[in-house]
Amino acid sequence: MIENVLLDLDDTLLSFRKSEKKAIKKTLAAMGLRRGKSVIRLYSAVNAQMWKKLERGEMTREQILVERFRILFRELGVSADAFKAKQLYEENLKNSVFFVRGAKSFLKKAHKKYRLYLVSNGTAAVQDRRIEIAGIARYFNGIFISERVGFVKPDKAFFDACFSFIPDFSRDKTVIVGDSLSSDIAGGINAGIRTCLFIPSKEAKKQKNGEGVVACAPDYRVKNFKRLLLLLKRI
Repeated sequence: MIENVLLDLDDTLLSFRKSEKKAIKKTLAAMGLRRGKSVIRLYSAVNAQMWKKLERGEMTREQILVERFRILFRELGVSADAFKAKQLYEENLKNSVFFVRGAKSFLKKAHKKYRLYLVSNGTAAVQDRRIEIAGIARYFNGIFISERVGFVKPDKAFFDACFSFIPDFSRDKTVIVGDSLSSDIAGGINAGIRTCLFIPSKEAKKQKNGEGVVACAPDYRVKNFKRLLLLLKRI
């Protein structure tokens, strides 16, 4: 029986894609740069690559937060201040919150039956503000952000640090739910807990087609929060 549910934040509970799109548009507009669909797609692709490097330990958080803009501006052939873009973007991002459909209702129901823990690789200052705006902190028994923990998902050390704060912790009674194969699912496998990939059918198709695929498979897959609640009851 499941007692502990570890939940990812971005694109699991809150839509990072929507917030990212809004934040990068506002950032580029403030800097007088073009911000069409192709530019937004380019930034998203560069940003995703940078975070994968963080997960693999190839770059530090401080490096990627600026480097992603250096790469973007180089690809666009413009001369712009990457550090200024980083500051503007983070300010815009942390004030942008969109719930994934069904997330708020899920939290209201699930926190009465399970101990919920938030696990995120996002920047602490940004996530703190987004959690505050969303008003979801009250549903969690603990909030673990990698920047404060000192390790990032999927590192086993991140999960071990989290587990040390969970009373009467048991791996057999714990599951992680998230949208990322490379951080959430691989991390859960590394930590020896059950794993559930939370991903809409459209995104699942992308991963099947090879985008961001890693050599791991989740124990379970769900497409929405109604199915997640049903899953938690039976495992």
